[in-house]
Amino acid sequence: MKKSVLPHLLCPSCRSPALQTLGPEEIEEGVLRCSQCGSEVHVRGSVPRFVPDDGYADSFGFQWNRFRKTQLDSYTGLSLSSDRLFLATGWPRELEGQRVLEGGSGAGRFTEVLLATGATVFSFDLSSAVDANQANNGSSPRLHLFQASIYEIPLPKRSFDKVICLGVLQHTPDPERSFRELVSFVKPGGALVVDVYARNLKAMIGWKYLLRPITRRLPKRALFRLVQGAVAVLLRPAITARRCFGRAGARLFPILEYSHLGLPLELNRAWAVLDTFDMYSPAHDHPQTLAEMRRWCEECGLEDIQVEYGPNGVIARARVPAGG
Repeated sequence: MKKSVLPHLLCPSCRSPALQTLGPEEIEEGVLRCSQCGSEVHVRGSVPRFVPDDGYADSFGFQWNRFRKTQLDSYTGLSLSSDRLFLATGWPRELEGQRVLEGGSGAGRFTEVLLATGATVFSFDLSSAVDANQANNGSSPRLHLFQASIYEIPLPKRSFDKVICLGVLQHTPDPERSFRELVSFVKPGGALVVDVYARNLKAMIGWKYLLRPITRRLPKRALFRLVQGAVAVLLRPAITARRCFGRAGARLFPILEYSHLGLPLELNRAWAVLDTFDMYSPAHDHPQTLAEMRRWCEECGLEDIQVEYGPNGVIARARVPAGG
């Protein structure tokens, strides 16, 4: 981590901007100590750790460290992450001088895109996926990465031009509370964009919610091996079914595959294993309706609200009133 970020980080106990440390400008290993209350935050692998690695998000740490580069545009040579981010947000591709907070970074597929806009990015994840993001994007001087809970973000509130959270809210214990927490970090006049899995009939009758009562209780490594085996057997039939019957054909199989996105076979195989594991393993999966997302925005007093279906479920875009 960069020592220059310390004035922006709050003590997890007393919430004062009083974390200090001795040592060089770049801190790879060490301890941040609060000069007000004496609380300590450990830095490991250049990332401040406000929470331990285990917990309800441990499956994400497992998958993103195993598939560190799989979904990065710089690795695939495609623009899938970039396209999804700008479709969801509607933001310009140049954000130089703006401060962006990214909730739930995973391995940093969207972090990479945000950094390319010129923005200063504060990004966090509850899990050890921050290690993958650090390896992928940590060389950027405009990235400030930390491991923390969405319910205890160690940053000053109302201090970001833009807040973004894609593919995360449904995996938190209380998505509405998570949403409200994110809203509190948008400064007056700033923008918020989130997406969340959709709760509708088509989604609820799929393989995921049929099998998750079993799969989410399995040991993660055992589930991963099952997913690898299923993909090895079913990937080619699923590709064929999609070619013959479109999306309906792909839904016949209890795995995900992405031949329609132009992924070559081996990269498709990696995405299939990653996203199928991602589908069955999380401790929490709480999809939402359009009406629920709109209610959240309205009750938070947001304006310019847009709630619609997107490629990953329901997208909500809104602004905090300039005088708010």
